[in-house]
This record gives sequence, C-alpha cells and structure tokens, in this order.
Amino acid sequence: MATRPRRTRLVDAVTYALYAAGWRLVRLLPEGLAYRLFEVVADVAWRRRGTGVRRLEANLARVRPGLDAAGLRTLSRAGMRSYLRYWCDSFRLPDWSHERIRSTVRVEGDEPVREALASGRGVVMFLGHLGNWDHAGAWSTLSLAPVTTVAERLRPERLFDRFVRFRERLGMTIIPLTGGSDVFRTLLRTLRDGGFVPLLADRDLTQGGVEVQLFGEPARMAVGPAALALQTGAALFAVGIFYERRSSGGHGIVVRWAPPVDTTDVGSGRPAVTALTQRCADHLAEVIAAHPEDWHMLQKVFVADLDPARRPA
Repeated sequence: MATRPRRTRLVDAVTYALYAAGWRLVRLLPEGLAYRLFEVVADVAWRRRGTGVRRLEANLARVRPGLDAAGLRTLSRAGMRSYLRYWCDSFRLPDWSHERIRSTVRVEGDEPVREALASGRGVVMFLGHLGNWDHAGAWSTLSLAPVTTVAERLRPERLFDRFVRFRERLGMTIIPLTGGSDVFRTLLRTLRDGGFVPLLADRDLTQGGVEVQLFGEPARMAVGPAALALQTGAALFAVGIFYERRSSGGHGIVVRWAPPVDTTDVGSGRPAVTALTQRCADHLAEVIAAHPEDWHMLQKVFVADLDPARRPA
C-alpha cells in the first residue's frame, strides 16, 4: 500500500510528460507531416483493438446495425482517424490565426442563435463528442459570442490545468466540473446575463443524468442543458459538429444547429428535463447517423454497457 501513491505519482508524471512532449512536437512539425503522423498513430491503435477501439465499435454498431464485421472495422478505422485528427487540430489550434479559425468553419442554422443573443437572451447548447468542439468554441468566441463551458477534470492535475490554459487562450471561460465553484450556479448566472454556454452532454459524467432513447436503445445523457434552459429561460439548441474535406485541401468543420428546442410544452421537474434531453438526443442522432466516423465516443454511453453501479435503479 505504501508504494501505491508513489506509483500513482510516477504514472501522472509520465502521462504529463508524454502529453507535453507531444504538444510541443506537433506544433513544430510541418503541418502535412503532423497530420500524417497522427493518422499512423490512429491506425496503430485501431489494429491493436484495445478497450477504447472495442468500445467505439460497440457504439458504432448501434448507429449502423446493418454492418457486417468487416464493415464495422472499416468504420471504426475511419472513426479513429477522425479522433486523432481532433487531437492534432487541438494541439495546433493555439498557433492558428483568427482568419484560419474562421475560414475553416462552415455554419448551418445559426440565425436563431444570433437573434436570441442579440435580444439579450442566454443560449445553452447540447453538444455531442463530434468533430472538433474546441475548434468550434474558438470560432464561436471570435464570430458569435464568448464561450463559457465546463471541462471534466483530468489526471494529472497539471495536465488538466494545461488544457484549461489552452482553451482560455482560445478565448473561452472554463469551469471545472469538480473541485471548484458551484458549476450549476455559475452557469445559471452566465445564462441569466445573456451568456453563451455550449455543453458536451451526450455522456453522463455525474450519475445524475437521465435515460433517453438513442438509436433504439436506452442511453444515459447529461441533464445540464435542459435543466439550465428550464430554470433560466435560455434558448436551447442541439448542435452537431462534423468534419468535411475542403476544396482547397485539408479539413474544416461544419457546425450545424438544429432549430430551437421548444421548452414551453414539457411542464417542469425531472420529466421536463428528460423530455428536453430526448429532443436534443434526437437531433444529435441525426448528425451521428450521417457522420458516424466523427462521433468520438470511446466510452460507455448505452445503458446495457454500463457498470451495474451506474445503471438507473
């Protein structure tokens, strides 16, 4: 038992050193070489078929139930390449010019969002782990509204702090999910002041989420966007983000807003939160179905896969 803390500290130190070295290396490499390197890393991880890849395939099997084993493997390979593209993008984002951040984003359905913000109404968004949400956040801060969002704490703490600083340099305000101020109360104030709050919500991190239907199966999702919209009157939107190849070369992202979610006909309390979360999940499922390779879900989200302690009573 006495060696366990030392071992934990060693693992944390090695983890941080690897991320820090990778961060520096990727920013120094020529762009084409950096993306090719990450594609190779994706392929190696895909061939090894570790826990994350197997979980990705289990999730994608729900999205494309008609695929045979070979088809699912092909899709998961594309998924891992997309996931590593997200990481390469994110490592290099701090060096991108404002013009590049703007020019590599195409938006759809943003007019109601702009109207709500212009009227002084807060906007809360239900995001999935799709495409590159950091790129979208940087674009939003430059071209739409300053972003306030929540980040899951990572180990080691130094690594989490580095990711927070990275996002803050992109213009975002980051609130730690745990170990800091009252997250929900802070977000309530932000939205009541007309703020802009995108939240990753297609996975329940707190065990306080709700059960919704996703591709015909029960899944657990976070309640934050729906609960905040109900308590503040903020406009609620589901947002899908996916990659597209640009005619000039390379990739950009598409940020697609669904129409505003109607929050007036669901009543109140837990049933209302569940109903609104289901509506958001339905919109998100449309984007996932069209771009399954860009859904970076390497964790358990479907109830059938959850550990017994995390399943609803």
